[in-house]
Amino acid sequence: MAVKREFTYASADGRTKLHGVEWRPETGRPKAILQIFHGMVEYIERYGEFASYLTEKGFLVVGNDHLGHGGSIVEKEDWGYFAEKNGNGILLRDVRTLHKKTAKRYPALPYYILGHSMGSFLLRQYLCRYGDELDGAIIMGTGTQPMAALRFGQNLCRAVAKVKGWRYRWPFVDNLAFGGYNKHFRPARTTRDWLTKDERIVDAYLKDERCTFLFTLNGYYNLFYSIEDASKPENLQKMPKDLPILFVSGTEDPVGNFGKGVEQVRKAFQAVGMEDVTWILYENDRHEILNETDRATVYKDLYAWLYVRMSDPRRKAGGKKS
Repeated sequence: MAVKREFTYASADGRTKLHGVEWRPETGRPKAILQIFHGMVEYIERYGEFASYLTEKGFLVVGNDHLGHGGSIVEKEDWGYFAEKNGNGILLRDVRTLHKKTAKRYPALPYYILGHSMGSFLLRQYLCRYGDELDGAIIMGTGTQPMAALRFGQNLCRAVAKVKGWRYRWPFVDNLAFGGYNKHFRPARTTRDWLTKDERIVDAYLKDERCTFLFTLNGYYNLFYSIEDASKPENLQKMPKDLPILFVSGTEDPVGNFGKGVEQVRKAFQAVGMEDVTWILYENDRHEILNETDRATVYKDLYAWLYVRMSDPRRKAGGKKS
């Protein structure tokens, strides 16, 4: 059974206390650490079942609600809003702070990060900056978009924000970004059938106010920027080439263009010389593979990959290999 601890720490925005959660084994010292970067319009506690599974294997699991998500707000109007300037950079600084705090407590333990959906783009950026401090990364539910489309989205958000303000919630841009995701699943039972085949998870999601707000123009601008920045070959070149990477997604995930986008990102990693790149596509699974009907298999596969990497005799604390 996992021991759960909630905590707060200061965001780099200078005004918000971030909400974080740590799950650790009930007995014994942790064997390794997994930090989670959650996705857009959700929060870290949605990963509790997976975290509990890993604690039984000896992992300490930790993560925070990103700024503008879950409990990392000053008021509910902050949901979907980051910061007027450098919002993407602030999110990266926030997860960096948690990484440093956690690694300082357990300096000898292998350290991994899992990023899902929006969190996968943040993680891909993070690997280009701090990958040499990690022992591996799991990139989940990721994808790619044409650079022209991403820049159009940023310019559109910037233009409308000049009139409406950065906190404006515009259904048009929300539909532009996500409106097509449910089309593949028609006749759809709900507006979020693309998340998972597990109807209980979808229904709980739709009843949760922390999962049903519209992103602000600011949130979308920074999301588009994150995807663009994470895709630039000159940034990918900065990753340590021996860093183990696992891509995981569902074949029915529209965010990853039903596997095609995931393969495109994988090939981009290999093109810059990444030496240890693995990928798993789960047949018929949708976007949230940790909440899918076959999630027990997903859990086992992720742990098996982590176990092999943490057992690598070449690894040293801080992600370095001899």
